[in-house]
Amino acid sequence: MDKRQSFEREELERKQALKLEVKEALEEWESARRYFNYARGHEQVDYAIHAIITAEKRYAMLLSKAKKMIGPWPQWEGSAK
Repeated sequence: MDKRQSFEREELERKQALKLEVKEALEEWESARRYFNYARGHEQVDYAIHAIITAEKRYAMLLSKAKKMIGPWPQWEGSAK
């Protein structure tokens, strides 16, 4: 395998790993929003808001990182809606 093929394979692996992170971040964000819907009391609501903000920022950061990566992407296979 030459250097170009090796680089392309490594890039594909990085993209696949990032896709998994994006999927997990989206699931975490959705989970935080569901938790907020059932939160009771001041402390639970505060925690839920913090969890939503944190998950949303992580998801946005990962999407921004993905947008900066050039070249073809493997199929998302339901990772993003």
